[in-house]
Amino acid sequence: MDLAPLLAAGRAAHEELMVDTVQVLAPGSPVYDSATGATVRPDSRVLYSGRARVKPAAAVSETAQTGQRLVVQRRYEVALPWSVAALGTVVPGVQVVVDASPDPRLAGLTLWVTSVAESATATAWRLAAEDRS
Repeated sequence: MDLAPLLAAGRAAHEELMVDTVQVLAPGSPVYDSATGATVRPDSRVLYSGRARVKPAAAVSETAQTGQRLVVQRRYEVALPWSVAALGTVVPGVQVVVDASPDPRLAGLTLWVTSVAESATATAWRLAAEDRS
C-alpha cells in the first residue's frame, strides 16, 4: 500500500489547522543589559518563522522550584508544517514565541522545547514545550 498520497492529504489538512504564527529561536548567550536591568540574548537565531498550531498538551500544570522562584509549568504541543521537518537544529532548550493567535491568551507566550517527536507517518512536526512562567 502506497501511503504517500494519504500522508500528503493528511499533512495538507493539518496545515489548515495551523492558525497561530510562531518563531522558533535558538537562544543566544545571556548578556546583562544595565540600561534595562534585564538579561537579554542578542545573538539569538531564528530557526523558523511561520504557521503553527499551539495547543495545551494536558489540562494539568506543575509547580516547580527554579532557584528561589516558584514556577508554574504548563505543557503545550506545537505542531509545525511537515515541510520544515528537516530543520534538525530544534532541540530541547530552543524557544517558541507565539507572535499571533486567534486565542489572545496565546499571543506573546514564550515556550521552551522539552522534546521533539519524529515519525515517518506524522502529519506535522510536533514539539513538546512548556511555559515556565
